[in-house]
Amino acid sequence: MKATLYTIIALIAFAANSIFCRMALVEGYIDPWNFTIIRLLSGAASLGIIMVIYTYNLKRKATFNPAILKDKGSWLSSISLLFYALCFSIAYVELDAGTGALILFSAVQLTMIGWGIYKKEQLSALQWAAFVVAIAGFVYLMLPSAAVPSLFGAAIMAISGMAWGIYSIRGQVCVSPLRTTSFNFIRSLVAIPLLLLVGISHIQDVSIEGVLLASTSGAVTSGMGYILWYAAMPLLKSTQAAVVQFCVPVLAAIGGALFLSEQLTMRFIIASTIILGAVLVFVLNKKALREPT
Repeated sequence: MKATLYTIIALIAFAANSIFCRMALVEGYIDPWNFTIIRLLSGAASLGIIMVIYTYNLKRKATFNPAILKDKGSWLSSISLLFYALCFSIAYVELDAGTGALILFSAVQLTMIGWGIYKKEQLSALQWAAFVVAIAGFVYLMLPSAAVPSLFGAAIMAISGMAWGIYSIRGQVCVSPLRTTSFNFIRSLVAIPLLLLVGISHIQDVSIEGVLLASTSGAVTSGMGYILWYAAMPLLKSTQAAVVQFCVPVLAAIGGALFLSEQLTMRFIIASTIILGAVLVFVLNKKALREPT
């Protein structure tokens, strides 16, 4: 139940993050570089405050797991987080939504499922069938809006997807999702001076709306969402975590319809039913296989 709850809330946060990014960048409220800077700063600030309070209360307890205090993330995870956030923002203004989503999630799936196969995670024939159906539904949903991408935009979005896949995989070994996520965000701040070298030249493009959207993205949907994702990752296999992320474009489209007045088409309804049904079959079949063990 915990894995299901954490995963659902995290996926909703990812979808909300996509909407905030779309509103900020596509509407021209802010440029990708400053959006990333504010996103990382706000995420590190909010998580840092929460982590200090959490650690203080933890130390006051008579008994607690000492391994929690040793969990301080890693530089590899922080670098992956930085590359994902920056490349995603840059590619978002280079590609349309359909093309970007196809490239991003293809890279994520290949990275995470490839790692799962390398680690010899076993999938049943029904799970492989559900995975193929989910991909077909995803392509059916996104392909009509996809355009021939620029080589630069496609490469940057692919890097973003691989970085997110690596960041997700790294979460399977964390002890404290809060401390791990907080330290990963804090470590990523070492790149802020380099980002400012480019961001300062676009400072005239930054509006109040852009700052608010980037801050919310960093402090709420990124920071809190990533904590829950890292809480769910040790409870999931890499292949499971990869497949359930097919739900994010569906949730983002629903959010776009609710908050951005974007239209829900019959194609979306059909594709969403296919994707969500395939994900459900995949996850339930996994549980059925694990129960006898």
